Amino acid sequence: MRAPPSDLPIVFDQVSLQAGEVAILRGVSMVLRPGAPTALIGPNGAGKTTLIRLAASLMVPTSGRVTWGGKPGTDGARFAVVFQRPVMLRRSAAANVAYALPRCPAGERRLRTNELLLQVGLAHLAQRPARRLSGGEQQRLALARALAREPEVLFLDEPTASLDPASTKTVEDVIRTAAASGTKIVIATQNLGQARRLAADVSFMLRGRVHEVGAAEQFFHAPQTAEAAAFLNGDLVV
Repeated sequence: MRAPPSDLPIVFDQVSLQAGEVAILRGVSMVLRPGAPTALIGPNGAGKTTLIRLAASLMVPTSGRVTWGGKPGTDGARFAVVFQRPVMLRRSAAANVAYALPRCPAGERRLRTNELLLQVGLAHLAQRPARRLSGGEQQRLALARALAREPEVLFLDEPTASLDPASTKTVEDVIRTAAASGTKIVIATQNLGQARRLAADVSFMLRGRVHEVGAAEQFFHAPQTAEAAAFLNGDLVV
């Protein structure tokens, strides 16, 4: 049987994005490969969210090119994205997850929905309107809905920024499980502890550029650029 097509690796080749007079990304060249999680770290405004949007084919670069599995385009069917402020459908928590399972028979859809809600610690809130959940609960629901698609690549933009420690642990456990099952995780985070716990490799971004790429252990113990060292030291880097 032929292996299903893959959108990995995702390759950025001198990618820039301009918004009027503002350069959001500047000549980014990097590769997102299959395997263990990748963390995108850097201060606010570094370009992390924009890079995720480009990688997920939600935006088009001003110059340069992005390829997916060696192809110049993708329909995004093998991606899922959880943004920092997820949008909830006007229906129950369970129905939000079931919405991502349109091709499943009804019985299988209910079973899978219940499994995902249990996985993110929301089974007891299955019938509550999603928009009445707390911010942290909505974030966990968005993660369950994304995983329902069984994505090849899961992009996460500051997924625990609004969560308490217990909810953060739940989300990180779910991320580890997804990564262990073969899903490529790409997570943008300013939480250095989270990047240490989850990522195998790190891309450090600053002022719309990728300043340093390397194995997480090496990056955190011996950064190769002065900017990365300053950021890890808690210094203001702009």
